[in-house]
Amino acid sequence: MAQNGDDATLVRRPGIPDLRTAPDGAEPAPPQDPQADQPLQELPQDRNQALLEAAKQVGALLKRKGHLFALAGSVAAYAHGGEKNLQHDVDFAIRPEDSEAVAATLHEAGLTVYTPPEDWLIKATCFGQPVDIIFELAHQPVGADMLERAEELSVDSVRMPVLAPTDLLWSLTAAFSEHHCDFGAALPIARALREKVDWERVRRECGDEPMPAAFFFLLERLNVI
Repeated sequence: MAQNGDDATLVRRPGIPDLRTAPDGAEPAPPQDPQADQPLQELPQDRNQALLEAAKQVGALLKRKGHLFALAGSVAAYAHGGEKNLQHDVDFAIRPEDSEAVAATLHEAGLTVYTPPEDWLIKATCFGQPVDIIFELAHQPVGADMLERAEELSVDSVRMPVLAPTDLLWSLTAAFSEHHCDFGAALPIARALREKVDWERVRRECGDEPMPAAFFFLLERLNVI
């Protein structure tokens, strides 16, 4: 997922709890299926499928509680028709003011939830997979307008809001900086979703920042856009 570079000056958002699901030395309760009170079955060994199962579980929890959110990152790209070659975690976008309520929802469901040193997200673990709950994308707070543009799609049979393709590509491209410039991760997503993206809007909202401009140059040379 697009990461906020270390060179950005971010404002810490208040009200984000430092949560754990169990005291030291105790095991957290196993995650529960939002549709039943029975523990979920053991996951397959395939990492991509394990990430999808984590996305489905967390997405169903947030949807059941009525939170405003959208799936982001490589799993969102997959939901839009991209490759099933997922990155190392699952990403969800929420508003900053909803972070405490979302953390409480995940905590109550038995997931490990904690606050990392970075002040633009909270982290959780589901089925042993890392889940990032992000409230700043590309150094900008996630707004209700972006989440309301999300499209409800089937994510491996579970329907949930997914960032619109243009917002997804903007979140990846605008986050590029001297400290975070992984074109290799974003290129397959751009290629897979290119016909669904308003590239002029992405270019306009990225401004004249050099790293996004370099990515656009690469996309043009490769005939992606």
